[in-house]
Amino acid sequence: MDKKYQQYAPLVLRLIMGYGFMAHGWVKLSRGPIGLEKLLTQINVPMPHLNALLLPFVELIGGLAIFVGAFTTVASIPLILTMLVAIITVNYKFGFSSVNTIGLTPPGPKFGPPGYEINLLYIAGLLSLTLSGAGRLSVDAWLKQRRDP
Repeated sequence: MDKKYQQYAPLVLRLIMGYGFMAHGWVKLSRGPIGLEKLLTQINVPMPHLNALLLPFVELIGGLAIFVGAFTTVASIPLILTMLVAIITVNYKFGFSSVNTIGLTPPGPKFGPPGYEINLLYIAGLLSLTLSGAGRLSVDAWLKQRRDP
């Protein structure tokens, strides 16, 4: 690959991951903290009330930061933590695969609970952005250019 295009590669990763985090955060926010608090209580997440209030905003704001490439390293830390907590408290017991087909019905396949594959992909993507940077088309690059003309 031509080196001049390598700085554009993180853009695709940022757009997909940022959108994914924002979409999940929006669903949690739109359903209200009470339902999320009940879920967090059932899976023994510490301080479920506080986490039900914080989690949607971590995903929304962190997802937006990743989407635009702003403060990517800082934004990645709480997002990675949310993925690790999700793996430990929800997904690990269902194994690796995010697509667990458990049967076939007339309308189509029936899926079981997802494993931790997607969580690991999000973590890998965030670590990748942290190590390589947000790329040329990012707020981080724009801020660096303004600081170091």
